[in-house]
Amino acid sequence: MMNKVTLILGGARSGKSTYALKLADKYKEVAFVATCQALDKEMEDRIELHKRARPKHWQSFEEPKDVDLLLKKIPDIFNCIVIDCLTLLVSNLLLSGSNQKEVEDKVKKILSVLKNKKAHVIIVSNEVGLGIVPEHKLAREFRDIAGRVNQLVARQADEVWFLAAGIPLKIKN
Repeated sequence: MMNKVTLILGGARSGKSTYALKLADKYKEVAFVATCQALDKEMEDRIELHKRARPKHWQSFEEPKDVDLLLKKIPDIFNCIVIDCLTLLVSNLLLSGSNQKEVEDKVKKILSVLKNKKAHVIIVSNEVGLGIVPEHKLAREFRDIAGRVNQLVARQADEVWFLAAGIPLKIKN
């Protein structure tokens, strides 16, 4: 497969990452791009669990903000690239002072770089718009930007999956 983009959406603990790992497991050369930053002990523990779930022969790259620049540097030896997760990237950019346009522009740059990759790209992102309206301004801004970013990626993706209770539902083919 060449230049295929798969987006995997779902809520917290819906099985998104597990499904992404399952899809990527059939490839020999996998690059795993992690966007999470360990800001506390709980996040350190979560990151460690995610690392242990990945096959040892995969190459991991950690990049909280400049995923577009990292993707340019990742060599074409990889036939699959997993980006986990887009929502954390949005959060990292927002917390570092980026506005909606800057976040969307960053995601557009990522999509532009991906057009030149030969690998199957699997992008994981949270669907955060299914719950109540958040009480705080920053949380509403995050929810809105994450929703817009998911739409941007879904439009470009070849296929989109939605996970609920560990069950993958194909919503775009």
